[in-house]
Amino acid sequence: MTVVIDRTRASAPKHGAGPVSAAARARKSADPGGGLYKPRAPIYPKLVHGRWRAIKWAVMIVTLAIYYITPWIRWDRPGSLPDQAVLVDFAGRRFYFFDIQLWPQEVHFITGLLVLGALALFLVTALFGRLWCGYTCPQTVWTDLFIYVERLFEGDRNARMRLDAAPWSFDKAWRKIGKHATWLGIAFATGGAWIFYFHDAPKLLHDFWTLQGPATGYVFCALLTFTTYVFAGTMREQVCIYMCPWPRIQGAMLDNNSLQVTYRYDRGEPRGAHKKAQTWEGRGDCVDCHQCVTACPMGIDIRNGPQLECINCGLCIDACDEIMLKVDRPKGLIAYDTDAAVEARAAKQPAVYRLVRSRTVFYAIAFVMVSALMVWGLATRPALDLHVLRDRNPVFVRLHDGAVRNGYTLKIANRTFYPQTYQVRFEGPSGARLKTPGLTPVGDTVAVDVPANEVRSVRIFATLPPNAVSAPNLPAAFVVQAPKGEQARAKTTFLSGAANAQ
Repeated sequence: MTVVIDRTRASAPKHGAGPVSAAARARKSADPGGGLYKPRAPIYPKLVHGRWRAIKWAVMIVTLAIYYITPWIRWDRPGSLPDQAVLVDFAGRRFYFFDIQLWPQEVHFITGLLVLGALALFLVTALFGRLWCGYTCPQTVWTDLFIYVERLFEGDRNARMRLDAAPWSFDKAWRKIGKHATWLGIAFATGGAWIFYFHDAPKLLHDFWTLQGPATGYVFCALLTFTTYVFAGTMREQVCIYMCPWPRIQGAMLDNNSLQVTYRYDRGEPRGAHKKAQTWEGRGDCVDCHQCVTACPMGIDIRNGPQLECINCGLCIDACDEIMLKVDRPKGLIAYDTDAAVEARAAKQPAVYRLVRSRTVFYAIAFVMVSALMVWGLATRPALDLHVLRDRNPVFVRLHDGAVRNGYTLKIANRTFYPQTYQVRFEGPSGARLKTPGLTPVGDTVAVDVPANEVRSVRIFATLPPNAVSAPNLPAAFVVQAPKGEQARAKTTFLSGAANAQ
C-alpha cells in the first residue's frame, strides 16, 4: 500500500507539482546541506469555521471535561474502602472503576483493555483514517486548547505573524507573558489532575497545598506540567511527526478504500486563480488560494496527496468550503473520501465505497471476540479465592499417640465490598481433625472472618489418627464456602511417612 501518492500528473502544467508544504520548505531552508537537526519552522494555523471545526470544539470540551472531572466523581463503598469512582490505588494494590475492582493478579483484564483499545484503533483507522489523531489524541486536544489561548492573546494567523516579526515592546511583552502564563496554568492543571487518579482527590488536594502530599505526587505533577507545556505549546506538530510512532504504523492499516481527508483532484485540476467574470470551462474548481494550507495545524498542503504529517482533522475541508461558497462552486472539493473513489471518478467511472473489506472484517471480529471474552471474564470472576501453602519444614509431625499432623497456610481472598464469614473444611483422608490457633472448630469445619476487599492468612493444622494413615502421600483439598453458597477449592497433599514408619 502506498502512503504518499504522487499526483503531480494531475496538476495543471503551469503549476508543475503544485505548492510545497510548509514542512518541506522548512526542511529545505533550514539545512540545505543536510544534517541531523532541523530547527522548528513556526506554523500559524488560521481559525476556520465549519462543521469539522465545530466537531473538534465539541470533542475537545468533552474529552477535557472527562479528564479533569473524573477523579472527583464519588462512588459510595462500605467501610474504609475509597469512595473515588476511578482510582488506581497503588498503596492498597487495587484498581477501582465504579463498581468494578481489580486485584494485582487480575492484570489480564488490563491487558484485555489494551488489546481492545488497539483493535478499536486499527478498525477505526482502516475505515475512516486517522480520526484518533485528528480529534481525540491528547496531543491534538491540548495543542488545540493552547492555540485557542494563543489566539486570545495574539490574534489570528496574520496578527500572530506580525507580532512575532515586530520588535519587542510593552504590547508584545504582555501578550507573550500572558500567553505563556496561561499555558503554564493549563499545564499545571493537567499534571494536577493526573495525580488525582492515584490518590483520593479531595484529601490529596488539601495535602498538596499544605506540603503534606506524597513526594511522588509533586514529582509527577511537575513532570506532566513540563511535558504538557513543551509538547502542546512549543513542539506541537513535531511531536506528531518525529516522536509519535503511529503515523508510520497507520500505513499498514490504510488502503485505497479508507476514508481520509482527500483533495478531489478529479474535480480540482487544472487549478489556478479565477476572476469573477471568467468561465469555469476547461479548468478545475481549485482557485489556488492556499487557504487549506493556512488552516492546517501541521503546515502541509493536502493537494499533494496523503502525507505522513496529515492528522485528518478536517480543518482544510472547512477552509476550502468557505472559498467554494465565495466563488459560487459546490462544497466538497476537499472532503472525507477514498483514493479509490477519486481515481474512479477521474477515469469517468462510478465511485464505489467498500467499508466491508477483509481487514475491517478481521478487526471487527477480533474486537467482538475480545470484548465477549472480557465481559465473560468480568461476569464470572469469583468473589472468593483460595490459595493453600503446605508447610515444608517439617513436612509432617508424628504425635505421641501415633497421629500425624500437617500444617497449612490458607490465603482467603474476599473480593466483595462486605466482610464475610467463610466455612473452611478439609477433604480427603477420612477422620482428619482441624485445629486453628485462635479459632474453635465446629464439627469438621472452621469459621474464618475475612474483612471486605482483603486477603486473610490462616494457619490450619490437619491431624489424622494412626489407623487412618494408609500411605505416605494422600491427596487432599481445602474447601472454603461463603454464606451465600459460593465455594473455592484448592488441592493439596497430606504427607505422613507411613511407609517409613512400618
